[in-house]
Amino acid sequence: MALFITFEGTEGCGKSTQIALLSEYLEQNAAPYVMTKEPGGSAVCKKIRELLLHSENSDIRPKAELLLYAADRAQHVEEILSPALREGKTVLCDRYLDATVAYQGYGRGLDLDLVGELNGLSSGGLMPDLTFLIDCPVETGIGRALKRAESEGSREIRFENEHISFHEKVKKGYMAIAAACPERVVVVDGTLSVEKLHETILEIYLDKAGSPAAGSERELR
Repeated sequence: MALFITFEGTEGCGKSTQIALLSEYLEQNAAPYVMTKEPGGSAVCKKIRELLLHSENSDIRPKAELLLYAADRAQHVEEILSPALREGKTVLCDRYLDATVAYQGYGRGLDLDLVGELNGLSSGGLMPDLTFLIDCPVETGIGRALKRAESEGSREIRFENEHISFHEKVKKGYMAIAAACPERVVVVDGTLSVEKLHETILEIYLDKAGSPAAGSERELR
């Protein structure tokens, strides 16, 4: 069963590692899939990603930031996500609509109705079948993210450089989303070992993939 699965969480929570492990499982079981991310899921989107995440661009205003994410998503949905799902491929996506609500809505304090309206416009109504929200202490995650960026020589640390209070607001936003959407969002413990967390995620994925209704209500552009 092809599913649209998103991974969410604050900086350094372990999303990238867990997406890679789930993709390895799909690869080993000959399940067609696409692994992608927001921002930056296509050639055009990579240019938007550079604007949004590079540390030199610290003066981007909140509304401009929100609109850049919306532009990235509109391109991503039409070019990558919808075609893959129409072809029957499972999609593993690092961040999607929930990130915009958490970061730009709760973190930046932008109007949640405006964020929701732009999310609807940019996504064309395409919603995930399953979202893994990886929960870990904010300080732990930021430490991991900065250490990784330093080891990789990455300058994509605009959000990591934000004050701790910003990240606490983002986490609060994610928890509010999880509480409002329990049928879709599953909170998993990001303090578990990599292997144990993967086992947890895999078990949830297999249960969802075996559901007859999985993916049947999805709207595609």
